[in-house]
Amino acid sequence: MSHSNSASILTIIAPEGQALLNDRSLSEIKAKLGIQGELSWLAEGEAVDLTLTNLDNDKQQTLNNQVAELLKDKPFDFALQPIEHRRKKLLISDMDSTIIGEECIDEIAHMAGIKPKIAAITERAMQGEIEFDAALRERVGLLKDLDTNALDTVISERLNLNKGARTLVQTMAANNAYCALVSGGFTFFTEKIAKLTGFHTTQANTLEIENDKLTGNVIPPILGSAAKKQALEHFIKEQNILAEETLAVGDGANDLEMIKASGLGVAYYAKPIVAAEADASVNHTDLTALLYMQGYKKSEFVN
Repeated sequence: MSHSNSASILTIIAPEGQALLNDRSLSEIKAKLGIQGELSWLAEGEAVDLTLTNLDNDKQQTLNNQVAELLKDKPFDFALQPIEHRRKKLLISDMDSTIIGEECIDEIAHMAGIKPKIAAITERAMQGEIEFDAALRERVGLLKDLDTNALDTVISERLNLNKGARTLVQTMAANNAYCALVSGGFTFFTEKIAKLTGFHTTQANTLEIENDKLTGNVIPPILGSAAKKQALEHFIKEQNILAEETLAVGDGANDLEMIKASGLGVAYYAKPIVAAEADASVNHTDLTALLYMQGYKKSEFVN
């Protein structure tokens, strides 16, 4: 993310209902970082903006590292970014372990009685230890002959929206942002989750089904890391917006390229490989943190 020497904003977010952010804790943070800045509350006790001037790229990077170090043992999430293009016009989000709390393929595996076996492969793929496409083929192959009723059961009984998911999508959509759910998972789930939350469009892999059973194949092409980044580039063009006006969020290795290419890339309770390269991380709060990072006040949230 490059920008000229203009104002930046440091947003600090605390878990809801604990009033951990107050004038005292903020004065302490400012003193330790050696910064002055105008404070403005987005939600009393929960989210605050500090406007900082005269930060060039190098200073911003240095300050970002200092803030991360200072807050590492505190239950705060933060983002430091340019004021310009702060309110995004595109949200592009991963689904599994981001918008929902589960990995769909692991839950399908539960129905087939082989969850530990498949979950181990999922974990290695998300950590970036094995290549996504091969890992997906291997896991789907193990589900051959499973009845498609099992997929309906996964949706009705085993998937949960993460806290703030609907509020995030609904608020951005109400403010004319385009919202895209892109997943290395399956269309069977993305379409349902998109309806529940309000995403405008979805992209995912398609499970091959014959006679109401999984064949063990994914219909090509397999959409992985490169497809997520291509989706971001496609929507930038289609919506006629700048890369700086986009927000990407995800948790696994196959989200990394999309996160790095967006204006604000957020790692959500993510694997270390992702958190290390994202612009901001959410490790303590919920998905509404992404609204605070864009300067939305709590009073503006659409619930």
